[in-house]
Amino acid sequence: MVFETTALEQKARELLEERGVTIRDIAELVFFLQKDYIDTLDIELCIHSVNRVLTKREVHNAIITGIQLDLLAEQKRLDYPLQNILEEDEGLYGIDEIMALSIVNVYGSIGFTNYGYIDKVKPGILKKLNEHDGIHVHTFLDDLVGAIAAAAASRLAHEHPRKLDSIVK
Repeated sequence: MVFETTALEQKARELLEERGVTIRDIAELVFFLQKDYIDTLDIELCIHSVNRVLTKREVHNAIITGIQLDLLAEQKRLDYPLQNILEEDEGLYGIDEIMALSIVNVYGSIGFTNYGYIDKVKPGILKKLNEHDGIHVHTFLDDLVGAIAAAAASRLAHEHPRKLDSIVK
């Protein structure tokens, strides 16, 4: 059975919202990444870019898969050692980042640098998602949200390329 893209997109958006992540939260990350590079940038343009990223099937699949794994870890329904690895968001696990890179890759190599930077500094909603409260597991979600923001920022960068101040021949 092949699912319609609209059904997958709706499910992915619902899952983000159920996990406490809004489009505006992600758009604020995009603004954080691009504010120094696009003079006309505003939050509405960032929201538009996030919404465009959320139309991609690769993004739907990553969101649905990652959030499902987080939920199963919260419910303690995974086998050892995966249960412990996800609960602790073990630093050397890396599969969460690999899944995020499938989103980042949609908009080219600039997405990798955007993602690496935002994953390191964890501004906005990423800081909240990265808190380990012993109740919620966001091992995949924080990386997916960062990747969506990085992809949306990359999308904007492609639409608004900076002009070189000078070219040396």
